[in-house]
Amino acid sequence: MKAISLSVLTVMVAGSLFAQAPSPVQTNVMVPADGRVPIFSVEVTSRTIRAVNYHHRQGTTKIAFRGTALMPDARGEAEVTPNDGATRVNLHFDHLSNPVQFGSEYLTLVLWAITPEGRPERLGEVTLRDADNKSASLYATTDLQSFGMIVTAEPYFSVSRPSDVVVMENFVRDDTTGTMQDIDAKYELLRRGQYSANVGTAGVAAVTADLNVPLQLREARLAVAIAKAQGADQYAADTMQKAATDMINAEGFYKSKDLKRLETSAREATQMAEDARRITVQKEADAAKAASAQREADAQAKATEEARLRAGAEATAAAAEAQKREAQMEMAKAREAQQDADAARRAAEAAKAAALAEQQKLAAEKNSAESARQQAETDAQRLRERLKDQLNLILMTRDTARGLIVNMSDVLFDTNQATLKPGAREKLARVSGILLAYPTLHLTVEGHTDSTGSDAYNMELSRRRAESVRDYLVSNGIAAAGIEAHGYGKDRPVASNDTAAGRQQNRRVELVVNGEVIGQPLSDSGQPGTNPALNANTR
Repeated sequence: MKAISLSVLTVMVAGSLFAQAPSPVQTNVMVPADGRVPIFSVEVTSRTIRAVNYHHRQGTTKIAFRGTALMPDARGEAEVTPNDGATRVNLHFDHLSNPVQFGSEYLTLVLWAITPEGRPERLGEVTLRDADNKSASLYATTDLQSFGMIVTAEPYFSVSRPSDVVVMENFVRDDTTGTMQDIDAKYELLRRGQYSANVGTAGVAAVTADLNVPLQLREARLAVAIAKAQGADQYAADTMQKAATDMINAEGFYKSKDLKRLETSAREATQMAEDARRITVQKEADAAKAASAQREADAQAKATEEARLRAGAEATAAAAEAQKREAQMEMAKAREAQQDADAARRAAEAAKAAALAEQQKLAAEKNSAESARQQAETDAQRLRERLKDQLNLILMTRDTARGLIVNMSDVLFDTNQATLKPGAREKLARVSGILLAYPTLHLTVEGHTDSTGSDAYNMELSRRRAESVRDYLVSNGIAAAGIEAHGYGKDRPVASNDTAAGRQQNRRVELVVNGEVIGQPLSDSGQPGTNPALNANTR
């Protein structure tokens, strides 16, 4: 026998997606007024089941099932017969309940085999024919020899991964035969509401609420709705067309009460819709990866071009300096030849000419130095403007006497926490990529809060948030010696703390960028995109 430790991994989805209801493993979930529940970041919960290594030719053995906390009264038994080429499993379950209790998108129960390596394999659908039926039987085969079994609630029978709504698990009976071995394994469970996140509560109810419609047809309707919401009409049009054809047939058989042919067409439509959804998810992931690679390539090309332009400017300046020295040497030789030829006769004139030449030389050098200084200031101003424009594409940036101040209005923290959210990390990673092109810049991260809470708490929270931003910039290649972090608590408000809007403006993190390479501050009067510091976190 093998003990498999199952880690339930739920993956963060964009904030625009919402699930039906909180997962059983979530705590302190706040439900918005519209009834939708946001999908949260990674949460892991662990559970252990027993898996059996069913050796070939050892005959039939029995293994039992019992309900989890989600369906505690459920019970079941399986007879497992290993043969060459396949393992046969004959199962019967009692005291089951309707999976719709976990959310309107859950229409059926699905049996899974889990390998010691954490790979799930769908064995079949545990079908409750009507609301009053509490028992179900299932016959399945698998190529696996060593596995554990679980039952999960699902929107339809052909899902490709188990959900985290685990309602039953196998456990070893006293008369169960097999090889015992403790094994720790992980496998991913799809978080509650993931399949129907794009459909919404009303969309799910529209296709599942009528209990007079056969289960197979309701599953097919829900599978097609989920696939459409995922964008399968665009990314898997051929497969969706096949699903649509099957649905037309199934709906027709429903009207004619041909239940046998209805079940066949509905199950085909469900499988086609699931295939289309999986194709769409893969294509969307590939597109996102390609877009990310293109952005990185564009940034690298831009950095390379800027480096080339800087090298060209430096080479031009060096050539001009060499020409200046060569001209000075030629002038000195000419004066020396003239003085040698007419030293006696034109000594006074030569001295006067030499003095005049020296005066002209000094004036020329002074003019040249002034031109060089003006050019350096111009170059620094242009560089400052370009850096400001680059940063403004990512985060609101304004120019002040202290330097460029990046207002991290989208750099959000969890309430009363100093840990950067993934959206903030993405923006700061892009800011790091820009700042790496200017290694001589000095950066100061300043954290601020409103007046809510004690002075000591606000000072500590602002310091930790500033240090969190600093540490993330350093982790992305910014030199630690060139960046510092400070927390000022409520001491430097930019608005009144007497109003909610003012307090929101005061809760912020600012990145001050300065250095000789970007010269004196620019005038920002009247320019767009230079509003005062915006809210960078919430409390």
